[in-house]
Amino acid sequence: MLNHIVIMGRLARDPELRHTQTGTPVATFRMAVDRDFKDKNTGERQTDWIDVVAWRGTGEFVSRYLSKGRLAVVEGRLQMREWTDKDGNRRTTAEVVAENVYFGDSRRDGGDTGGYGDRGGSYGAPAGRPAAPAAPADYGIPSGGDQFAELADDDGDLPF
Repeated sequence: MLNHIVIMGRLARDPELRHTQTGTPVATFRMAVDRDFKDKNTGERQTDWIDVVAWRGTGEFVSRYLSKGRLAVVEGRLQMREWTDKDGNRRTTAEVVAENVYFGDSRRDGGDTGGYGDRGGSYGAPAGRPAAPAAPADYGIPSGGDQFAELADDDGDLPF
């Protein structure tokens, strides 16, 4: 079976971090995700409001580094949860359980470009640690084709 979802959008409000009775951190937030197509009648894109739940280290990362309006990419699974409202009616809620969360905007837009998840963040960071941000161009690291140089001691033998 396959249940994998990736969404990209802006946080509709600041994440809310709570802890279970056993002390496990869990963050909840809502994302505004624009659809890829425009409405035929209005010519505007519709927005879906998607609830996201992030557990443990991913939840702590989200609550610490993301805020309302921030662009984020969430990778996880879709989960249907049944609950009873205060009037006794049975309700069903669809939500994304985040496995990995990444910044969707650049450092210039207000954050760094790393990510974090229970299975590792972007750039292969080990689980339990946020990934190192990518080095921006203004740190003197050349971009484009000028970052490669000819090796002076190349004897032509390949190491494999």
